[in-house]
Amino acid sequence: MNISGKKILVCDDSVLARKQLMDAVKEVSEGAVFIEGKNGSEAVDLYKSEKPDLVFMDIVMPEKDGNTALSEIKEFDNEAVIIIVSSVGTQDQLKKAIQLGAKDFIQKPFEKNQIQEIIELRLGGK
Repeated sequence: MNISGKKILVCDDSVLARKQLMDAVKEVSEGAVFIEGKNGSEAVDLYKSEKPDLVFMDIVMPEKDGNTALSEIKEFDNEAVIIIVSSVGTQDQLKKAIQLGAKDFIQKPFEKNQIQEIIELRLGGK
């Protein structure tokens, strides 16, 4: 789907998980600009400097966990569209992420069609 000019931030501390997610996002997102971060601190800094249209972020990360980063990003921009992508996480963490303003949750390992559905829903690409 063509979403030219849209910015997508992918943040995960695992190089492999980040690559898998980036590959899936790139495969279904023609024309988008891709930004990568490796921890919660980078997610916040990159969000503030790049102002992406969509964020895919892990919960369990060093320096700042996903929920702390989510909270800081939402404080900076209440309209931020953040999707949690995580394999590790208690119900409490996921519940907190939704309360903090996460728009959706994807369980790892994910299917490419889940990524495509999220992008279509959140960015309106066809």
